[in-house]
Amino acid sequence: MIPVAGLLPDELVKELELTPAFRGKQVFKWIGSGAESFDTMTNLSAELRETLGSRVQLRSARVSQVLKDPDGTIKLQITLQDNLAIETVLLTDANGRKTACVSCQAGCAMHCAFCQTGQLGLARSLTPHEIVEEFLFLEKEAGRLDNIVFMGMGEPMQNLPAIRKAVQVLTHKDGRALSSRRITLSTSGIISGIYELADNGPLMRLAVSLTTADPELREQLMPVTKGNPLPELRKAIAYYAEKTGKRVTLEAALMHEVNTGTASADRMIDFASGINVNINLIPWNPVSTLPFTKPTAAECKAFASRLEAAGLNVTLRTHRGRSVGAACGQLGKTGLGAGSGTL
Repeated sequence: MIPVAGLLPDELVKELELTPAFRGKQVFKWIGSGAESFDTMTNLSAELRETLGSRVQLRSARVSQVLKDPDGTIKLQITLQDNLAIETVLLTDANGRKTACVSCQAGCAMHCAFCQTGQLGLARSLTPHEIVEEFLFLEKEAGRLDNIVFMGMGEPMQNLPAIRKAVQVLTHKDGRALSSRRITLSTSGIISGIYELADNGPLMRLAVSLTTADPELREQLMPVTKGNPLPELRKAIAYYAEKTGKRVTLEAALMHEVNTGTASADRMIDFASGINVNINLIPWNPVSTLPFTKPTAAECKAFASRLEAAGLNVTLRTHRGRSVGAACGQLGKTGLGAGSGTL
């Protein structure tokens, strides 16, 4: 069976041997609208629908569990064709805007000390069709989505070709037609990937998980720092902001008495000053197996205030999705029990 969610119209024509060629656009539009059966594709002949139904997979994965937080957050546990499991999250803001937080890998190889997903290790990267299917599954559950962030399980810079293709599919004018202005990629700080994205696209918003600008502490918390030192990371962020004209978001997971002190704030001020960035402060979300505790409200407020006093743009995020393990750093927390091949 041929998985097709990650194919463009001309690729559908070739792969499915469609004639005339405009059938490719028709099928592509149906896929982007969330069609899960060829029987619903009423502008195709009954004969063609039957033929395609016997050869083609509109969905290679399946939703194995739907978890809902009282705050409106939805987490889907998705079982892939090889029985690996991933999670994807829907976030709704105060204005009702819906954002898909999608995964790009099953597990993660970054081993960030404060992140549940990093403790799972990496099984494999996702294919373009698996990434697109995540988005379509979320739209089926919650209706039309406004934004997509590559901020779920995995390090996007390690799977950039698949993300590029998925973005091509989701933004294509003949399909889902999602605006590229509504797409964000979040990285743990892989410098080569930031330059690659700046120079070769696709154009999207960039977020960097900084957490701390203390080199020694960051190396302890985020092993990626060893090969991607902070001075060079800062240069890459500045390059991206200048090259694309887009403000870069720096994300910091705040942990009680770890990275919330005055010295930590001052290092972050030094790092962020002079480049076009916004800083998102995220109170660490509890994971019982990790040796950290959530910061106090006073810690968070004092940290944010010190950054703001230095003239930086700061957003102190609120907790969302904690009860279903859907908050930042919690993916995989509830267990991925899809079968023998799960992480």
